Amino acid sequence: MNDLGFEAHRPRLRAVAYRVLGSLTEADDAVQETWLRFRRADVAAVENLGAWLTTVVTRVCLDVLRTRERRGEEPYDPRIPDPIVDPASGLDPEHEAVLTDAVGLALMVVLETLTPPERVAFVLHDMFAVPFEDIAVMIERTPAATRQLASRARRRVRDQAPAPDRSIAVQRAVVDGFFAAARAGDLDALVAVLDPGVVLRSDGGAGRTGLTVTVRGAREVAGQAVMFGGFSPYARPALINGAAGVTVVRDGRPLSIMAFTVAGGRIVAIDVLADPARLG
Repeated sequence: MNDLGFEAHRPRLRAVAYRVLGSLTEADDAVQETWLRFRRADVAAVENLGAWLTTVVTRVCLDVLRTRERRGEEPYDPRIPDPIVDPASGLDPEHEAVLTDAVGLALMVVLETLTPPERVAFVLHDMFAVPFEDIAVMIERTPAATRQLASRARRRVRDQAPAPDRSIAVQRAVVDGFFAAARAGDLDALVAVLDPGVVLRSDGGAGRTGLTVTVRGAREVAGQAVMFGGFSPYARPALINGAAGVTVVRDGRPLSIMAFTVAGGRIVAIDVLADPARLG
């Protein structure tokens, strides 16, 4: 079989790998490894190439997750996964293929808290409609156990990553209101655009003590926004994982990427990547 058979499935494979790994670089590496295995395998007799490739890329991703565990890599709290950044005018076609459904950064943060089997079960079943029987083989569990893993993950996602408002225009208006209030130092106006249970997660990078934080509650988050309101003039509208957000750039140097989750006309989550090592 020629490479066209593989290329037809590449967007889906990259989408699966990004959700499972939370890293664009590692996702690309996983897809490349899947392509190498495709080239080496005798796939002429494979009845469903898409399912076969999904199985391969998932197993490659699981190997990556298990390698992280063997190395004792304890992700600092919170870890913001790699954001997908586009201009406010619209998604890049390649990015649109990866973001085939609502995969906001807040959802990706929650996925980071799941165990590898939970993450795979949830991603494959809930996002790509892979049957539990097929997932069970990949993670070496029974179908019943796989169903339980996905259910547990689903509850955590539902509780911690609410579905955003679908209208980008509505999201943008709320985010613009947030920055206007931050520039003015208007605490009450900030609280008005924030959900009472809003969570702010800021990832300043490993080893940057005090710069990696989680703040909860409208008053507390508003206080943080006022404190850093001086950076508001440097915020540039962008789409972060397909939702309204900003990049903060001063003197040509990126300072942070801010993703907002807007639900019910209020901000329920703000995820900030400020790690200099990753911003480039």
